[in-house]
Amino acid sequence: MILASDRLMQIRHYLYLNGMTGVHDLAREVDASLATIRRDLQRLEKQGIISRTHGGAALADSVDREVAFETRENQALDHKRAIADAAFQRLKRGSAVFFDAGTTVLQLARRLRIDPIPVTVFSNNITVSETLSGIDGVEMILLGGRLRHANRSLVGILAEQAIENLWFDQVFLGTSAVQTDGTISTPDSEEATLNAAMMRRTEECFLLTDSTKFGRRSTYRVGHLDQVSCVFTDTELDDAQVLALREHGHTIVLASHSAAS
Repeated sequence: MILASDRLMQIRHYLYLNGMTGVHDLAREVDASLATIRRDLQRLEKQGIISRTHGGAALADSVDREVAFETRENQALDHKRAIADAAFQRLKRGSAVFFDAGTTVLQLARRLRIDPIPVTVFSNNITVSETLSGIDGVEMILLGGRLRHANRSLVGILAEQAIENLWFDQVFLGTSAVQTDGTISTPDSEEATLNAAMMRRTEECFLLTDSTKFGRRSTYRVGHLDQVSCVFTDTELDDAQVLALREHGHTIVLASHSAAS
């Protein structure tokens, strides 16, 4: 029998993907009675998560952005965990590192939480800071800045000024797109500026990205694969793409989900 908390999460994600939805559709989707769905919707409405209409519901505007991040976080989750596990092996004890706001890098933070080592982690992501808060041996430092609700990151001039006054032994970076010419890009201008600054302020930059991001382009340039020490991705990346990347001198680690399990 599905837990109430899991059912509520299913309802939230279904509303995010489908918009305004009737109670009958929700009942079918989560395999629950109409009475149960109505009680769930009342509960979610009291929490400010949804807005109810006659016979249905939709997400409240503020929650829509939050669920969008949760949806991205759970896409290709097995691959992201495998990538994070491979990247974890490169973390240096006693080093100062930066974890960006990417969903794959978040999995690295969760991997570090399970098996902590002495390290100082800087981040501009609230979820990363929550994940590593209070972990023995891990010093967690959260940058300031303007809150970007879409992924709970802190961006803008305050974050950029902080980066320019720091130096990191290692930077772990995610991305929205890796173009065929090796350009790394993202849809948000402030995030692009901040991530570009991270890449300039480190000895080693590691790119953590699942295979779906290759061959794509986004609006704002972050940097180039030539600035990256190693790319961690999953085994679904096309063999021809892997060969082309290696022929251009890029170091690629293909992380297998079965190896990480």
